[in-house]
Amino acid sequence: MEKKTSKAQAKARDKWNEKNKAKKKVYSYRSYTRKFIKEMATIDDIQEIKQLLAEREQELQE
Repeated sequence: MEKKTSKAQAKARDKWNEKNKAKKKVYSYRSYTRKFIKEMATIDDIQEIKQLLAEREQELQE
Protein backbone atom coordinates (compact mmCIF):
# COMPACT_ATOMS: atom_id res chain seq x y z
CA MET A 1 0.00 0.00 0.00
CA GLU A 2 1.34 3.37 -1.04
CA LYS A 3 1.41 6.18 1.50
CA LYS A 4 0.30 9.54 0.20
CA THR A 5 1.29 12.91 1.50
CA SER A 6 -1.59 14.78 3.12
CA LYS A 7 -2.82 17.92 1.38
CA ALA A 8 -1.73 20.05 4.33
CA GLN A 9 1.74 18.54 4.35
CA ALA A 10 2.10 18.96 0.58
CA LYS A 11 0.98 22.57 0.85
CA ALA A 12 3.47 23.24 3.65
CA ARG A 13 6.28 21.58 1.66
CA ASP A 14 5.47 23.63 -1.45
CA LYS A 15 5.32 26.83 0.60
CA TRP A 16 8.73 26.07 2.17
CA ASN A 17 10.22 25.22 -1.24
CA GLU A 18 8.96 28.48 -2.72
CA LYS A 19 10.26 30.53 0.20
CA ASN A 20 13.64 28.76 0.40
CA LYS A 21 14.75 28.26 -3.20
CA ALA A 22 18.41 29.01 -2.49
CA LYS A 23 18.54 26.62 0.49
CA LYS A 24 16.84 23.90 -1.52
CA LYS A 25 19.40 24.32 -4.30
CA VAL A 26 22.29 24.02 -1.83
CA TYR A 27 20.77 20.90 -0.23
CA SER A 28 20.26 19.27 -3.63
CA TYR A 29 23.75 20.05 -4.91
CA ARG A 30 25.32 18.84 -1.67
CA SER A 31 23.39 15.60 -1.85
CA TYR A 32 24.26 14.99 -5.51
CA THR A 33 27.93 15.71 -4.81
CA ARG A 34 28.10 13.27 -1.93
CA LYS A 35 26.33 10.57 -3.92
CA PHE A 36 28.68 11.05 -6.87
CA ILE A 37 31.79 10.87 -4.70
CA LYS A 38 30.61 7.83 -2.75
CA GLU A 39 29.14 5.80 -5.60
CA MET A 40 30.48 6.85 -8.99
CA ALA A 41 33.72 8.81 -8.82
CA THR A 42 36.85 7.35 -10.38
CA ILE A 43 40.33 7.98 -9.03
CA ASP A 44 40.75 10.71 -11.67
CA ASP A 45 37.49 12.33 -10.56
CA ILE A 46 38.61 12.25 -6.94
CA GLN A 47 41.95 13.83 -7.78
CA GLU A 48 40.21 16.61 -9.71
CA ILE A 49 37.75 17.15 -6.87
CA LYS A 50 40.64 17.45 -4.40
CA GLN A 51 42.21 20.14 -6.57
CA LEU A 52 38.92 22.01 -6.89
CA LEU A 53 38.41 21.84 -3.12
CA ALA A 54 41.90 23.19 -2.44
CA GLU A 55 41.30 26.08 -4.83
CA ARG A 56 37.89 26.86 -3.35
CA GLU A 57 39.24 26.69 0.19
CA GLN A 58 41.97 29.17 -0.76
CA GLU A 59 39.38 31.54 -2.29
CA LEU A 60 37.28 31.45 0.87
CA GLN A 61 40.27 32.19 3.10
CA GLU A 62 41.23 35.33 1.18
